[in-house]
Amino acid sequence: MAKSSPNRPISPPHKHVILKPTYRVENIVASADLNTDLDLYGLASSSHDIDYEPEQFPGAILKVHDPKAALLLFKNGKIICTGTRTSADVNRAVALAVELIKKYKASSKK
Repeated sequence: MAKSSPNRPISPPHKHVILKPTYRVENIVASADLNTDLDLYGLASSSHDIDYEPEQFPGAILKVHDPKAALLLFKNGKIICTGTRTSADVNRAVALAVELIKKYKASSKK
């Protein structure tokens, strides 16, 4: 095996390489802050779309079906949204989570 010298190009000089990468957005990760504490036990018991197992993970997992997304809800009011492909989908998913939280807070005050 011949060692390459630091001055030698990687490809032969007679070949001109043109790179034209293509891409598509597969997954956006976004964070939000509700600026309020959340009752994760209560939220999980109020909705079958929320899983909360504090022994496994400190956040509750909210699965949104349209748009398809998973939101991690934390006690301190922080939200991590994953799985969306557009910022509009992020906005819709977080808005759905906010509505669910508002409904829970309104029903728990009664």
